[in-house]
Amino acid sequence: MFLVNWFYGALGYLGLYQKNAKLVFLGLDNAGKSTLLQMLKDDRMAQLEPTVHPQSEELVMGSIRFRTFDLGGHEIARKIWKDYLGSVDGIVFMVDSSDRERFELSRNELNELLSMEELQNVPFIILGNKIDLTDAASEEELRNALGLDTYGYYGKDLKSQPGVRPIELFMCSVARRTGYAEGFRWLSQFLK
Repeated sequence: MFLVNWFYGALGYLGLYQKNAKLVFLGLDNAGKSTLLQMLKDDRMAQLEPTVHPQSEELVMGSIRFRTFDLGGHEIARKIWKDYLGSVDGIVFMVDSSDRERFELSRNELNELLSMEELQNVPFIILGNKIDLTDAASEEELRNALGLDTYGYYGKDLKSQPGVRPIELFMCSVARRTGYAEGFRWLSQFLK
């Protein structure tokens, strides 16, 4: 097995092999999902209209080719999330860390996703966006508000652990281009 992993790693390093993964970007409206996808795709900030219909993009990060789906976060869009979760390899759940009034709604939506049996082994990265704003919550405050301590999670520096759900919070600012790359690196260790 070591030799096979080494071989694929060498091919990936040379740009001759890429893993494929399906990522779904979820979270309430105005959390920054579409802005992040635009940033990852075109390396530029853009003022975007709220996502009305599901959108799909293909991104390449390192040796992984991601098929991404931005499903929108308004109330009607949240009703179709489940339709896109079949054979998903990872969930990116974004939260506006400055919108404390909606933390409980974010928590409820996240808990519903985490309770889905078909997602029990799917890694979740939670991105607490907009930390550049003066009224943004701290990582500890957001972790508590979302109830993440009720779930076993890995920690940013830990590798795969049997029996522990792959879930972790990363604070970020899409506008300042910080924090989210660390989350995607963490996620990549769980993609086969």
